Amino acid sequence: MREGQKLWTKEELILAINLYSKIPFGQMHQSNPAIIEIANIIGRTPSSVTYKLVNFASLDPRLKQRGMVNASKLDKEVWQEYMANWDDVFIEGEKLLAHKKKTTIEKLYNINLDEYQQKDGREVERMVKVRLDQEIFRGAVLTNFDNQCCITGIKMIELIVASHIAPWSKDNKNRLNPRNGLAINALHDKAFDKHLITVTEELKIKISPKFYRAKELLSIKQNFIDYDNKSLIAPKKFYPDIEFLKMHNEKFALKSSLISD
Repeated sequence: MREGQKLWTKEELILAINLYSKIPFGQMHQSNPAIIEIANIIGRTPSSVTYKLVNFASLDPRLKQRGMVNASKLDKEVWQEYMANWDDVFIEGEKLLAHKKKTTIEKLYNINLDEYQQKDGREVERMVKVRLDQEIFRGAVLTNFDNQCCITGIKMIELIVASHIAPWSKDNKNRLNPRNGLAINALHDKAFDKHLITVTEELKIKISPKFYRAKELLSIKQNFIDYDNKSLIAPKKFYPDIEFLKMHNEKFALKSSLISD
């Protein structure tokens, strides 16, 4: 039986969607080393893996690619499992990938466990998990926005933060979900965290009236006022969850209402 006729297993699809979440949309081609690596791991051709990644893209209702390919029933099941329970399922995918590569998930993300030798066992486990979650989330979010700030377009990755829309401390089921993240430069990330700026359901940037009280300052004008009502640079794959944006908008509106004229 030829490789193209061999049905995909759920394990293979988990590795494929795991890869889909981590590579830029424009790099889903058969010459991508990451695709070649996964193809070798599961015993398929790079073109077959690429086709499967496009299948997953077709399942995202916000992407124009939908309808171009015929995703299988199992493709849809795996996609839905990821969308419904991102944190747990994605970690399982990372563990599976590490197992296939005969390593550990910590080593996949270059986490040096020797740094935690002086800590208590449970504390080490907690700290490593937090560090791992942060690295995974950052990678998925920055990839989703093509490694640029979605407000300013800055492409200096050292200045970009993977910012949670629903706070890390408030929603422990969506800490790794790229639909709960925006790639923002450090200055605007701080303003976003303090609800001095927000992003509407239509992906429009809104800034606090507080900035207009200091509009004479050139840096305030250039960094905030000039972006008011501008469109966010759209993500490449995972669009921000509307419910997360609504929650942030509500807190922004409340904080803005407290600012006197």
